[in-house]
Amino acid sequence: MSYSITKKEAKMLAEIRSKYYMIPVLSRIDRHFEQLPSHRFPDVFNKLYELITDCQNEVIGLIEERKQKGEIKSVEQASRSIVGNIFPFCVIYIFIKNKEVENINSHIFITSKKSEVKGFEDISIIKIGEEDTQKPDCDLIIYSYQANTELEQLDRCIILSLKTSMRERAAQTYKWKLLLEIANDANCQVRQKYNISYNIDKVPLICFVTVNFYNEINNPQQRGMLKFFDRSFLAKELDTQLDFVSPLSDLVDFVNTELSP
Repeated sequence: MSYSITKKEAKMLAEIRSKYYMIPVLSRIDRHFEQLPSHRFPDVFNKLYELITDCQNEVIGLIEERKQKGEIKSVEQASRSIVGNIFPFCVIYIFIKNKEVENINSHIFITSKKSEVKGFEDISIIKIGEEDTQKPDCDLIIYSYQANTELEQLDRCIILSLKTSMRERAAQTYKWKLLLEIANDANCQVRQKYNISYNIDKVPLICFVTVNFYNEINNPQQRGMLKFFDRSFLAKELDTQLDFVSPLSDLVDFVNTELSP
């Protein structure tokens, strides 16, 4: 028996399937699901590096076909945009497919659209002085609403920063995480010096997810950044377990634990 996913979740799956450039990778993802018992569906998260790289030539071929038909102007420009979309779409797709078979609790949701999460704006802004603010680098939000209330009120959430490479983008994200730590320390002199304020009861968890296309986690500079997050995940299978980064398949247990009442 499986959950009946919401209309919004069904719509998300349909939108992802409708993207022409998602067809090659989704066919591979679905093939893995067909070969696995439902309790092992989280393992597909760890295949993302392999699946995305394996379908790269097919995706480029589809883009070039669009160029020949006059539907796009530049293969290079379209490729950059599409590469940035494939990774988060894959994570959302695998997440909802896991929820369908009850691996993820029914009250937990995922989205790439901040405007869909009521109350997210309130918990994602750190004030600097009277007028200035800082907001997180946010690719996906995993969240739950408060139980036993008629209105949808945000309970807790996990902010995911997804990057195909690390370098500057990881640094940008972990700096906001450090600022969040400072903002929540009432005795911190840095907070007082810059008049930093952030009065939230339930602070969001900040996590980082990478495909590690360029094998950057073996660089001490890049590896050190991963330790600043509440959890860092790797969408790639590794021969040995690493203490500073978890396989992305662990995201399932992580969200069930952290976002449960």
